[in-house]
Amino acid sequence: MNTEFDSTADRVVIIGGGPGGYEAALVAAQLGADVMLIEENRCGGSAVLTDVVPSKSLIATAEMMDEIERSDGLGIRIENTEDTEADTRRVTADLEAVNKRILSLADAQANDIYEGLIRAGVKAIQGKATLAGRDQVHVVESGGTEYTLEASTILLSVGAHPRELPTAQPDGERILTWTQLYDLDELPEHLIVVGSGVTGAEFASAYRALGTEVTLVSSREKVLPGQDEDAADVLEFVFRNKGMNVLSRSRAASVTRTDDGVEVVLADGRRVEGSHCLMAVGSIPNTEGLGLEKAGVRVSESGHIVVDGVSRTSRAGIYAAGDCTGVLPLASVAAMQGRIAMNHALGDAVQPLKLRNVASNVFTAPEIATVGFTQQNYRENPTDIDTVMLPLDTNPRAKMLGIEDGFVKIFARRGSGSILGGVVVGPRASELILPITMAVENRLTVDQLSASFVVYPSVSGSLTEAARKLHRHL
Repeated sequence: MNTEFDSTADRVVIIGGGPGGYEAALVAAQLGADVMLIEENRCGGSAVLTDVVPSKSLIATAEMMDEIERSDGLGIRIENTEDTEADTRRVTADLEAVNKRILSLADAQANDIYEGLIRAGVKAIQGKATLAGRDQVHVVESGGTEYTLEASTILLSVGAHPRELPTAQPDGERILTWTQLYDLDELPEHLIVVGSGVTGAEFASAYRALGTEVTLVSSREKVLPGQDEDAADVLEFVFRNKGMNVLSRSRAASVTRTDDGVEVVLADGRRVEGSHCLMAVGSIPNTEGLGLEKAGVRVSESGHIVVDGVSRTSRAGIYAAGDCTGVLPLASVAAMQGRIAMNHALGDAVQPLKLRNVASNVFTAPEIATVGFTQQNYRENPTDIDTVMLPLDTNPRAKMLGIEDGFVKIFARRGSGSILGGVVVGPRASELILPITMAVENRLTVDQLSASFVVYPSVSGSLTEAARKLHRHL
């Protein structure tokens, strides 16, 4: 490889090939810049290789298992010709086959991203990169070649890694982080999940559906702290109703290996034994050793890179995107941060990131999708905001599908009726949230949403019905 690089007016160097990095690279290339992307592993980053793509693929399999389980109530009978005992489990998951498929999908997605970058004219380099100054990036390629790139614009999109506790060190066999689950070739007999945030709740939900006994250790009063409280209540009810052991207000003090499994010791002295333990206690930004201090880039106490609404860091010409910024740990947000950064750096039209318009989803069963204003916002402004919550079990299509748990909630500005946000809890809530997201983005009113035709019967009909309930007679 040629190691001599001349500085150009519009050279963009991107460190990290996750959603923030590769989306930024595509935008910069489209705008005519000379773009170089350095990724230590493979294009797609952890989002594709160990996080979003693998976890959601696993959840898709679990979702199918959940639907099969629910099919009995729809009158579907799955016969077992070898053993007709009533208590015999009729459908099982082959975790080795499941994980093989998951890793294959991740591999294919990484290849697709790499090929897309090359077609766009991006120079994708496998190696480790660090800042050597305001406009310099030192690169050590995977083959050992070293050189320094000069750049007019630098984007940092280095992601984050699972947080580890000194008293619960993962070993990749029995004590695991979420990046290590895909090495398992058999379903855990009893999986203890430590942490009831989004990651913990998603994996707890998935493995329960796959047939594993699951204990969820939550240090908070209820699962999913920070999410809509009504949604968290529904999810916890479903978890418990389906046999999950949820330990609320229980902090894990240590996790150790036993002869045939693991033992989790709680802060109050209680002990929980299982076959495996998943540690889902947050993540740490990959900013250590990146050369941020040398380049004059400010970080927060947690190690996250501080950015503004257009992804600028404290150092002119250096931008950052994704989980390393701590803005909102979503692939969609990382991608948007990267695109905004390049549009701003290269002089194209740009609007600052609007977090209030960000739609997010928790891929549990049922799913929880949210956008815009929250229940907390409502409590703080009860005289200015109207809200309605409509259970899905009143929806005719939901009844046909056997959906019993979930709801639609809408928040609107009192007086004008402008839709400020919403929550959808139920199967495929991630698809149903889009109309509310569009309403928030385009400042539609509840009357405009309710006047839209929907298919009858459809689960989406609950959205327009909820909007009608918020109409105020003038």
